[in-house]
Amino acid sequence: MIIKSYEIKKNKLNILENNLFLLYGENFGLKKDIKNFIINELKRKNNNLEILSLYESEIINNKDDFFNSVYSGSLFSKKKIITINESTDKIIDIIKYIHEKSLEDMCLIFMSNILDKKSKLRILFEKENDLACIPCYLDNERDLATIAQLELKKNNITLSRESINLLIEKSNADRNNLRNEIEKIIAYSHSKEKIETDEIKTLINFSGDYKSDIIVNECLCGNVTQYKKIISEFYINTINQILLLRILSNKIHRLLKIKEETDKSYNVDALLNTCKPPIFWKEKPIVKKQLAIWKLKDLNKIISDINKTEILCKKNPNISSSIFLNFFMEICKKANSFS
Repeated sequence: MIIKSYEIKKNKLNILENNLFLLYGENFGLKKDIKNFIINELKRKNNNLEILSLYESEIINNKDDFFNSVYSGSLFSKKKIITINESTDKIIDIIKYIHEKSLEDMCLIFMSNILDKKSKLRILFEKENDLACIPCYLDNERDLATIAQLELKKNNITLSRESINLLIEKSNADRNNLRNEIEKIIAYSHSKEKIETDEIKTLINFSGDYKSDIIVNECLCGNVTQYKKIISEFYINTINQILLLRILSNKIHRLLKIKEETDKSYNVDALLNTCKPPIFWKEKPIVKKQLAIWKLKDLNKIISDINKTEILCKKNPNISSSIFLNFFMEICKKANSFS
């Protein structure tokens, strides 16, 4: 049975009648939240819980020990909760066996990464009414803004909309990252109710990754003048060349993925709205411009050149700055000539 993630708290009484849960998807923070919610709700009903956390590989390599753990009762423990991490189709037979037993004194929570529609694990949990299948997709900007506002409100802290947007942008669509940044703010506030945007930028070290993203974007958009200006300002604090090369690589891989889809579709805007992880609203026009500039073959060549440049920088530390800057400038000029 498919259960939407937002339905968990609304229908907790019905949902918690299930003993087997599958939480899958790329939103690690959401999976963690739902797992903790299930455990905490069961704790409210029974304080004498035995809580275990295992990995699929441990279970497959030690099936007898696992079944002993599942079926061995205790006079003082009425229910066991076992989390099985990194679950895949390899564990399907074990799940079917346990499902047939219909044990009431046990709750199993299977944690998986992305599962496609052909996954045996996903198919089983979706079709059986007494199994709970909960997809955990990446949070959108509205979800993250709501999380931020709730956490800040609990601690009597007020931030401007601009500051909240900075936190969301820094989080990379991950609620765990967002909460980590908010924890910094809470620790910093010391009963200070309002914190200014400039304080937030300093507190979350926004300048580093932020400027790295700007450098990469200006480079791929072919904005030579703006690129030179930012790189000269940024270089004062010394550039982490390998980090920037990897940020560039991640960006190119993402453009490749979107470009392959845009070649099949005329509706670029619709594609950008459905990207996972989601593209921050400020980034959408930039990504759209980059997609218009670069062809698939050119993006693939940059990926190959990034690897070569990283090796050259590591082998020649004395001239690595020149190698790095020449490489980025070459990309920027090429983008300029294409646009």
